[in-house]
Amino acid sequence: MQAMSLREQIEQDLTAAMKARDALRTSVLRMVKSAVRVKEVEKADTRLEDPQIIALLQTLIKQRREAIEKFTQGNRPEMAEKERQEIVIIEGYLPQSATREEIAAAIQAVIAETGSSSARDFGKVMKTVMGRFGGKVVDGKLVSELVKAALP
Repeated sequence: MQAMSLREQIEQDLTAAMKARDALRTSVLRMVKSAVRVKEVEKADTRLEDPQIIALLQTLIKQRREAIEKFTQGNRPEMAEKERQEIVIIEGYLPQSATREEIAAAIQAVIAETGSSSARDFGKVMKTVMGRFGGKVVDGKLVSELVKAALP
């Protein structure tokens, strides 16, 4: 039996959320489904594959985090909380994230393997480290911070 694609999972969960009358989940999944369709129309692709959908979900999460920041600055805690709840739902469709410890260990291994010794090697180390986490979601900002800290 073939595993369900991310698109199929989202559509199935949307149907379940509608039947359960879960307004927030229904709203978020409709937005995700719509974002996938828009991206397909932009690219003139027939269907996005799971890695492309994962990248799109990461973008949606980033947008929510930026909105939380703005709502917090604008003294709108109820709106910021709604965005946080949306992030939790969207994150449920992402592969497991790499931990800070896993990222730090990968950085040390890459630095040792490549003989990187200065900030000039930053790009090479970043590219290699990001490539190490094929199936996992990795916070590029965190990787960047840790690489900067590891390279003198």
